[in-house]
Amino acid sequence: MRTMQTAPRTRVASLTVLLGLLLALMLAGATSASAHAALLSSDPAQNAVVQSAPTQIVLHFSEQVTLATDDLRVFDPSGKRVDSGPTGHNGSDDTTARVALASGLAQGTYTVAWRAVSADTHPVSGAFTFSYGHTSSTTPVAGEQPIKGTTLVGALYGGSRTVQYAACALLVGSVALVLLCWPAGVRRRSVQRLMLAGWAGLLLATVAELLLRGPYEAATGIGQAFDLTVIQRTLSEHLGTMLVVRMLLLAAAGVFLSMLGGQNGIGRPAGDAGDSVEVGEVGEDGAVDGSAGAAGETDPATERRLRLTLGIAGAVIAIALACTWALADHASVGIQVGLAVPLDVVHILAMSFWLGGLATVLVGLRTPVAEGGIGVAQVRRFSAVAMGSVSALVATGVYQAWRGLGSWGALTSTTYGRLLLVKIGAVVVILAAAWMSRRWTALLGSEPEAVAVTEAAADTAVATATAEADPAQAPADEPDPVRRAQLERQDAARRTATAQRVREASPARGMLLRSVLLEVTFAVIVLIVTTLLTNAPPGRSVSEQAEAAGQVQQITSGPADLTLPFDTGGPGANAKGKVSIEVDPARVGSNVLHAYVYDSNGKPVDEPELDVTLTLPAKSLGPLPVKLSKLDIGHWAASALQLPMAGSWQLSVSVRSDAIDETTVTATMNVSA
Repeated sequence: MRTMQTAPRTRVASLTVLLGLLLALMLAGATSASAHAALLSSDPAQNAVVQSAPTQIVLHFSEQVTLATDDLRVFDPSGKRVDSGPTGHNGSDDTTARVALASGLAQGTYTVAWRAVSADTHPVSGAFTFSYGHTSSTTPVAGEQPIKGTTLVGALYGGSRTVQYAACALLVGSVALVLLCWPAGVRRRSVQRLMLAGWAGLLLATVAELLLRGPYEAATGIGQAFDLTVIQRTLSEHLGTMLVVRMLLLAAAGVFLSMLGGQNGIGRPAGDAGDSVEVGEVGEDGAVDGSAGAAGETDPATERRLRLTLGIAGAVIAIALACTWALADHASVGIQVGLAVPLDVVHILAMSFWLGGLATVLVGLRTPVAEGGIGVAQVRRFSAVAMGSVSALVATGVYQAWRGLGSWGALTSTTYGRLLLVKIGAVVVILAAAWMSRRWTALLGSEPEAVAVTEAAADTAVATATAEADPAQAPADEPDPVRRAQLERQDAARRTATAQRVREASPARGMLLRSVLLEVTFAVIVLIVTTLLTNAPPGRSVSEQAEAAGQVQQITSGPADLTLPFDTGGPGANAKGKVSIEVDPARVGSNVLHAYVYDSNGKPVDEPELDVTLTLPAKSLGPLPVKLSKLDIGHWAASALQLPMAGSWQLSVSVRSDAIDETTVTATMNVSA
């Protein structure tokens, strides 16, 4: 017996040492920088007019950036690319981006479009202009048509990250609940499936993120997901290292789960299809009573030591898994990295204990206590654990919000802040449901005698029915298929009757099940919003980027929608009306413009000519002509409108109603960074 007990402990010790080395590797790779790279300066500078033709473009960022070969593109006034060679760093400085220019440049205004990956693994992009010799008009071609499939790649990439959060919570939370609150639950097939689903889901979603990362950051199609060159580039990044470490940790977690489910006294292997194994009576605290004389049983002291050993190994795995997120997202860069990373680890673990534990409790409540379901004592223990987890979530969440927002205004004026408000609202609903769950748990604990009486009555009723149906029991040593089938039907009837009577006698258990289900539903919403938060630039980062670029921050809540009345003074119904302009998303970079022309009665009207130009007076930039394509009566569009800078742009629309009569109307449009 001693040898059998020593072997698992030896394997756990070796596993713990391996996990420690992996954790040290991750900590060694942590960097300190500001969240989301900001373009600090460029050579030539933005809006500068240089008198000699530049031979290269050099960008300086606020943190280290990762570059692809085509991440820096330069266009001459006619829209022709003039960059020569691949994009790279300027020497050994990895906070820069550099590309050479072709010789024989013509004088005029040039547009520079750039893209890079921040140290916090998030892609950033932008554009600006400079002039050689003198300013001129430009052709807005920097915002090239996106490759078909990029929307699908973005959706799949975001989905893989959401699945990882959910699977991690399921894996860590279910194991924590079993070890801390419900040891007998590990013998339930439903709980085992929950653990396995969390482990398998996290592994598959991690592999999916690894494959999709390259196409996502390069804004290419899904066809490059299996390109070995793209995968190799991802593996060379910091995020790629974290994903590989996560997969190694999941291999260790697989060994841990097999040990957890295969040790006597902690989790005997599930046997029959009845979802549990009869190995003695299960006490109120979930411990196995060894009086049944099962082979290989352990004494309580040995069981406690084994649970402690497995608990330590599980804690190391859980902390290491949480670090693979904390060291690769917003917490790893910006201010107070040394404090932000461990608090983010606590935040992830608290979320997992709470939400994953909720899912496990939900599974346990679906089975009556008489058949091995979770009991009142175990639910109360989880309630205490959940209370501690919620307290940790609130404390670390407040710190993360302060660190990410930077100001109260960013709470409503940035995407990050608005997503945070949605998350807070969902958490408030979960807390309200949790408060109801605690009340139903208290009521459930006051009904044990009624439950026991109804269970005994059900057993007596079924036994009486069995005796009346067949008073003469068949000898045990004479197998009778008909009799065996009859006994199986009676056993099924007994279980059904018991479950129904328990539910009727304990309505609080059903209400508790519903309130926990509500918590789990809104927990899924929290996980989805959390994924969106990790992909959104923090409000503090948005402010820093605007300040670094020397711009006044102007954040809009969505696409620009302008209505401009016009009157050309000519005859006909099309001489007077209004033009509706929509620009989406009204941000620096590529935009889509739609123009709709209506007559005075509000009906679409076909004008002979419609021209749109854009000017940024504060930077003396423009006018930039917008190349429109006619799509339908009264409907024009430009699918590649490039807005190189943020600010208050003046939009001018010229409407010609006939060969002579024409008018120009203007409006101001705010473009955000």
